[in-house]
Amino acid sequence: MATPNALLVIIRHAPHNSSWLREGLDAALVAAAFGQPVHLLFMGQGILALLKEQGSGAAGQKATLPTIDMLEMYDIEKLWVTEEALKGMHLTTDALVEGVTLLAEQQVPGLLQQHSNILSF
Repeated sequence: MATPNALLVIIRHAPHNSSWLREGLDAALVAAAFGQPVHLLFMGQGILALLKEQGSGAAGQKATLPTIDMLEMYDIEKLWVTEEALKGMHLTTDALVEGVTLLAEQQVPGLLQQHSNILSF
């Protein structure tokens, strides 16, 4: 499921509530730019960053979708979302960007064990 020595970045915060999402994506992009394999797990309100239809936030906040669209250019291709988070937000996979893989909540501990480096935002 995971690549050995890959960095797992967990995104838990909505796009416009704080800078956590932006900082998590920036960390993922920097690691990938230096050749580190990077995987992303979106949980809770973090899945809102993956919505196809999203606007920009308050004045001075950029929309997140252009950054999400850029991930593939950095070879960040593993984007996981827990099924429970998706259901909790009353969303379907059709509302999300392409390339998202659903993960059952009980699979998360195994995913965490497959990664020696984990950052949570």
